[in-house]
Amino acid sequence: MDVAALWLTLRLALVTTAVLLAISVPLACWLAFGRSRLRTPVQAVCALPIVLPPTVLGFYLLVALGPQTSLGRAITHWLGHPLAFSFSGLVVGSVIYSLPFALQPLVAGLGAVDHSLLDAAATLGSGPVMRIVRVALPLSRSSLIAASVLAFAHTVGEFGVVLMIGGNLPGTTRTLSIALYDQVQDFNYAQANRTALVLLAVCFTALIALYSRRSRGELV
Repeated sequence: MDVAALWLTLRLALVTTAVLLAISVPLACWLAFGRSRLRTPVQAVCALPIVLPPTVLGFYLLVALGPQTSLGRAITHWLGHPLAFSFSGLVVGSVIYSLPFALQPLVAGLGAVDHSLLDAAATLGSGPVMRIVRVALPLSRSSLIAASVLAFAHTVGEFGVVLMIGGNLPGTTRTLSIALYDQVQDFNYAQANRTALVLLAVCFTALIALYSRRSRGELV
């Protein structure tokens, strides 16, 4: 078992999930309650990673964050190193690739909130932000949990995007899925089986936790 790859994968999944929630909650509120005509194209763009091949997304991220583009050069100048082939680059790629898995449950949950409750809060003097914080989000707690679990599990199993943007640097960008690929390439099937079982166990445990809450009525 590649312990370094395991810890890197878990750290990547935790950081990505935290960043995704920080981005997805306000974005989901805008998509669920906003009236802008831009909502449809924005939602379509955010859902692209579901249907887009991971290698395509990884390739464009690699090009965009590389030294050939103005954005890549600006990031390199600001950070002192390029995002590509770094843990930070993995986070950026993972956030974009797992965005729909965090965003869509939140949009569905917020969209199901009874608007009469929000109107009642407004009549009591709550502003738009407070109505979301005190009414909409507590009522959408189950969707927030689902978004967290799905984002975490999806990030754990990433391969194409992290390989394209991060390469295979032990201790830096080598995740467990990449380690599994290397083990298969080396015909080390016994080690590959152990690595695959760890990935299976992590993802299965996360989903069991999610669906067990649903069976107890905590998720609707």
